[in-house]
Amino acid sequence: MNDPKPKCSCSCNEESGPAALVYPCSGSADTGEIADRAARRLDAENVAWMSCLAGIGGRVSGLMANAAAAPTLLAIDGCPHDCARKTLELAGFTNIRHVRVTDLGFKKGQTPARDQAIRQVADAAAALLKN
Repeated sequence: MNDPKPKCSCSCNEESGPAALVYPCSGSADTGEIADRAARRLDAENVAWMSCLAGIGGRVSGLMANAAAAPTLLAIDGCPHDCARKTLELAGFTNIRHVRVTDLGFKKGQTPARDQAIRQVADAAAALLKN
């Protein structure tokens, strides 16, 4: 029987794993580190699978195909520059959900990447994916 839902090669489908790929900012600021570590936590908890934002920027064919096949892309940005979201948009993707660390009350340059901050960002991202 044919499955009408496209599946990406990373198997990000509802039967075998998360239906979202997560692309964090991994910028040089503390809020970028929080974004990156929150994405890694979502991946470890099987909420969303982390993928490579640099590969999207570089238009790496396999990573582009995986993103195109995923039902939802989640960008987690550290600050209002929104580099992760903009990179996905410039690559032509529109099925993007977005979380910005600084919108959650954290201040760039003043927020150490501690477990509580990482958990708060991961929880906000997970909640966004449920809606």
